[in-house]
Amino acid sequence: MNPTRRVDQDAVLRARTMLLGSGELSLVQQLEAYRVLAEVSPRAYLPKLCRALLSRGYAGEFRSRPDIQLALHAEAASAARRIDTAEPKRTALLVDALDAYQHALYAAGRRADGLAVCEEMAAAGRRGFEEGQVTSPARGHSRLAAVLAEEGRHREAAEIHASSVRPGDPDDAGFWSRVEWAAELDAAGQRTEALEAFGRLVALTRRDCEADGTPPAILMWELVHHSDMLDTAGLRSEADAARKEALVLLEELGRTGERKSGSNVLHWWTCLLALSGRPAEPPASSRTPAPPFGSHIHLWSPDVVHTYFEGIPALEAAAAALAEPARTDPHHRLAELIAVHRRLTIRTALFWTRRTDRILQPLRPVFDEGVTLARRLADLPAAGPDLGRDALRRALTDRSMFLVAAQQYGEAYEDFREATGLLD
Repeated sequence: MNPTRRVDQDAVLRARTMLLGSGELSLVQQLEAYRVLAEVSPRAYLPKLCRALLSRGYAGEFRSRPDIQLALHAEAASAARRIDTAEPKRTALLVDALDAYQHALYAAGRRADGLAVCEEMAAAGRRGFEEGQVTSPARGHSRLAAVLAEEGRHREAAEIHASSVRPGDPDDAGFWSRVEWAAELDAAGQRTEALEAFGRLVALTRRDCEADGTPPAILMWELVHHSDMLDTAGLRSEADAARKEALVLLEELGRTGERKSGSNVLHWWTCLLALSGRPAEPPASSRTPAPPFGSHIHLWSPDVVHTYFEGIPALEAAAAALAEPARTDPHHRLAELIAVHRRLTIRTALFWTRRTDRILQPLRPVFDEGVTLARRLADLPAAGPDLGRDALRRALTDRSMFLVAAQQYGEAYEDFREATGLLD
């Protein structure tokens, strides 16, 4: 796929004639011409070659040919690197090409090579900002932060995310930047800073929600997650206030529905749901990469996504194996089954929301089972009141937030009201 550096004049003439012809050229024909002309007129044709290679690499016919995708995107990256630094769109093209290339490398299991390209992409974005070609110094940094998080390098990831939140107007960063930042601060053990960062997100979302700029469901999911963080920090009164505010919002949704129609906010819900389950997952390391919880799933490496969802059958088998022991010896095994079931629930929720926005039918049984198991534990006379109550509160809250995502607001309100009542 690499273009030859020796081009004869006949080839140049054919390429120019092809492009000047009256007929519409296929992408393959354009690539043939651009490969030749990029050697003799790089300033004019390298950007066109880069775009054409990226388009060709994304063609549907190559979805089952990752080797071809990798070769095309490697060539696109090579072309982008050669674009003149004075070209105003060089940074954008280079970052796009490197992004496609690193994705193909991770899909091929070449994590070390992929990391090197992610580092190059971040450096290109930083240089582009310094040269005035892009408006943010964080351009090209998101994937580097995600892959560092996948390998357990959370402090480094947090530092990268901070750069996308702090420059210029500190209120300009959106949901994803702030959640990622808070998530990595928390994973790095900087819990006070994580709590402050997430609290700022809640304040900004509340402001936007009051101005009808953000769906109330997003604010409610943030408030519920924030309440868990506050509980962990021992700030019970602040956590109770967050839950009370979320309950008021949920009551409003039950009466009026969403203020705006047509908003697909499922990824906001699953992001925070998955983040809440991170403590139950194996820690990330370079040998055993794990999802960068808090990041949009589109930023997860292909190999990490594959491993994460490939784990669903094993969790289903573990839950099935625990079903009978949990029935016959609930005091010792039911809590274990509940923990396994929640991990399964979270993965199943992410699996389905990647495929459809019609989540009620496939996901309701999973969340209902979680509540059923938790009620069994709460009803055990000698299980310990805190253990059963906490499990039931968690399961009811999970189901309530799912029902909000499925726009079943009345049922969601009843679940969340019961959950908050368990804290009295």
